[in-house]
Amino acid sequence: LIDELFLYSKLDSNSMNYSFVKLNLRDYFEDCADEISMDLDARGIAFDYHNYVSGDTIIIADPEQLKRVINNIVGNSVKYMAARPGCIGIRINGEPEFVQVDIWDNGKGIAKKELPHIFERCYRTDASRNSSKGGSGLGLSIAKKIIEEHGGKIWANSVEGEGTTISFVLRKYKECVTYE
Repeated sequence: LIDELFLYSKLDSNSMNYSFVKLNLRDYFEDCADEISMDLDARGIAFDYHNYVSGDTIIIADPEQLKRVINNIVGNSVKYMAARPGCIGIRINGEPEFVQVDIWDNGKGIAKKELPHIFERCYRTDASRNSSKGGSGLGLSIAKKIIEEHGGKIWANSVEGEGTTISFVLRKYKECVTYE
């Protein structure tokens, strides 16, 4: 909890030091998918991964912080998984200027009235307010701040009893062409 509060404080005060680098999207997400797959398999949760973006697609991102976003979202999906067998997936699609990452689950979903608030600091939905599920209520607000610092945006769609999809977009890297 203290670590998450400290991280959120750094993000909120814009004092976070990012290490932005060029990342091959396919290589990066395949590594993430391998790690996630092993963890979910150990928990008896199926994992579904599809990347529909060209293998040479590059983004500019801080690999550690982007992994934190992915882990926070997947962690929430695991924590609030109601359906068995559970399933979590990552789907990546590309547009001309950006890539969209969808992380979905077949969990219990989020009530429509709660959905606009899930990225707020320390917010927990009514069903998860007790401490039996653990967590600080900071995971999705941290994810939102990191994605925004990457020049992207993040949002959620959910249907109670069917599951939730958290989506975010990141700009593709394009070389600047200079003319002489």
